[in-house]
Amino acid sequence: MAKKHKKKHDNHNGDHNGDLALAPSPSKQSSKLSWKDYSAELAKLHADLVTLQEWVVHKGLKVCIVFEGRDTAGKGGTIKAITERVSPRVFRVVALPTPTEREKSQMYIQRYIPHFPAAGEVVIFDRSWYNRAGVERVMGFCTEEQAKRFLEMVPAVERAMVESGIILLKYWLEVSPDEQTRRLEARIHDGRKTWKLSPMDLKSYSRWFDYSRARDDMFAASDTPWAPWYVAHSNDKRRARLNIISHLLEHVPHEKLPRDPVKLPKRQDPNSYCEPDYPYKVIRERPWPAG
Repeated sequence: MAKKHKKKHDNHNGDHNGDLALAPSPSKQSSKLSWKDYSAELAKLHADLVTLQEWVVHKGLKVCIVFEGRDTAGKGGTIKAITERVSPRVFRVVALPTPTEREKSQMYIQRYIPHFPAAGEVVIFDRSWYNRAGVERVMGFCTEEQAKRFLEMVPAVERAMVESGIILLKYWLEVSPDEQTRRLEARIHDGRKTWKLSPMDLKSYSRWFDYSRARDDMFAASDTPWAPWYVAHSNDKRRARLNIISHLLEHVPHEKLPRDPVKLPKRQDPNSYCEPDYPYKVIRERPWPAG
């Protein structure tokens, strides 16, 4: 896919020219990253995300991040990796449910606009308005005319977003057919993941090439100089998460704010306070394995 779109990206201005062209195919990736190495690198990136958070609030930046990709591509895990050490008041995750009948009667983009970031916010869309170009089109929830009209209009909408001061980053997570199969089968047999497996996942699984065609049309229409798509191969989820967070940190300009030294204050004197003899309902300590 990266090779297919290389020519178009070579014609764009800005520092994103090489992102797609240089993205390695899954077959060229190194061996999977160990949990120990992944955790160590993620801890460093989490500290950098806190620095970014403070800068976003300080400067009143407006950041909007879109995550798209096939089922099991790793969108949810990547979003969790980004947000687990930052404030939910600054980093807001938006994952809209199925539209209501009222929302279906509205202008398509209308239900997404209220969630766009205000000053000092980073809004992450776990699937976005691009539902119309992907799942809605493939599964027949919209007409071909509606999908094509969306693709015609979305570049102008995103240009307006960017011109209003929003930093817009769009990520497509690309997973291979074999890896998608492995992950879906894991959901079937793992009690922790069965909630992730819906009838829609099974239907969409059978339509791999319909999704490929929809993805190709989406890129052709909406991979613009002002709102380019960035692709992350996600067969190795850990590497994908680290790569995306690093890319995010590079593409949202920020600086480390100076901090005054922090020292814990002295606790107040008890002034004759005594713990009451109250019959607390204490949770039972269970004999969990040590270590």
